[in-house]
Amino acid sequence: MPPTVVIAGRPNVGKSTLFNRLLGRRAAIVSDTPGVTRDRKEAEALVLGRSVTLVDTAGLEESPPESLAGRMRESSATAVARADLVLFLIDARAGITPADQHFADWLRRQSRPVLLVTNKAEGRLASSAVLESYELGLGDPVPVSAEHGEGITDLAYEILDRLPALEEGSEPGQDLATGRPLRLAIIGRPNVGKSTLLNRLIGEERMITGPEPGLTRDAIAVRIADEQGSIEIIDTAGLRRRARIETALEKTSASVAIEALRMAEVVALTVDASEGIHDQDLQLARLIEREGRAPVLVLNKWDLVTDRAAAKRAVAARLEASLAQLAGIEIVSLSAATGDGVARLLPGVRRAHAVWNTRIPTAELNRWFAEALARHPPPLMDNRRLKLRYVTQPKARPPTFIVFGSRAEMLPETYQRYLVNGLRAAFDLPGTPIRLQLRGTKNPYAD
Repeated sequence: MPPTVVIAGRPNVGKSTLFNRLLGRRAAIVSDTPGVTRDRKEAEALVLGRSVTLVDTAGLEESPPESLAGRMRESSATAVARADLVLFLIDARAGITPADQHFADWLRRQSRPVLLVTNKAEGRLASSAVLESYELGLGDPVPVSAEHGEGITDLAYEILDRLPALEEGSEPGQDLATGRPLRLAIIGRPNVGKSTLLNRLIGEERMITGPEPGLTRDAIAVRIADEQGSIEIIDTAGLRRRARIETALEKTSASVAIEALRMAEVVALTVDASEGIHDQDLQLARLIEREGRAPVLVLNKWDLVTDRAAAKRAVAARLEASLAQLAGIEIVSLSAATGDGVARLLPGVRRAHAVWNTRIPTAELNRWFAEALARHPPPLMDNRRLKLRYVTQPKARPPTFIVFGSRAEMLPETYQRYLVNGLRAAFDLPGTPIRLQLRGTKNPYAD
């Protein structure tokens, strides 16, 4: 029987929207009017290949038991009591409300695993509210935007980490070490050889290929295995600049391709090595970085390159000038048509995935932090020096760090880049996105 995941929270925080997003279809009615959901709704969902029973509940409200709101709360409480995991959803735009605090205390008394999710976290103001959610005492929050699909993949991984362990053989085809296959998306401009590369990896002509751009329209998933476990590879439609997309079908194909990117762990950005790196390739690389996926740069059609040394220098110079935020990105040159170099791709994917999953011990992290501050102290702000106290890593995938200190949120972007570059060099984090969050300490006498 699949585990049960219950979505709970006060009214109008986006529970039904998140339910639909995780389910992959519109099964629950969504409206800006609070209280639309009254009965709990259940559906079978696949979360990164793991079957779960997803439950959407009515908004939690403190009301008399005989009232409608009270009966709705009792129904939600019944669902929580049967849950293997509770997703406690709050509104990042509204901040922490007394109702959130009340029901967070109530959930702690239910003795059920709880994962704190901050919805509507797509703006700068919302990101500061995400840090405020630590006040609820429910651990590290997972910021998402259920409406726009942002952060859903990170949430899916956090859900899987907290579910009961899979029994061996219960879901065949998965990597027994992690309970799921590594998800690899192949993206790129049209006609760079993405489908040919997939065919070469699986050893059969699964995808239609040809000189005509745009043959692939949907995202096609195929599962293979290497020495370390199973890998699910998703081939996607070619992505052109938005201004060049004219038909509704191509717009849909592009949306599906971007969704596949968001749901992947590693993204193989495939470029035509004979043409060099285009501006659109760089835009796709920046999208991978913004989504926090582990990137691998695939230089396909390497057999058509005559001066390979010059081509490598040109690629390195373009990356250094335009993609400094992914310094040290894994690069694999190959020819999908001939098979030359294809054997190097999956080991490169595994290396990028390992870096993306890196966790650094707090003691080691703060020894580096003290040295970094001594070598280059934080700048003055309003004629006062910022006092940064310590740093911690709340999560990996991608490596995410929180810097604590008085007025830490005022730290200039130049100093933030200094810290990110130092982390990348000191702890061997080449090519992976690094997230740096700033959290200032509150003055207890400010009021």
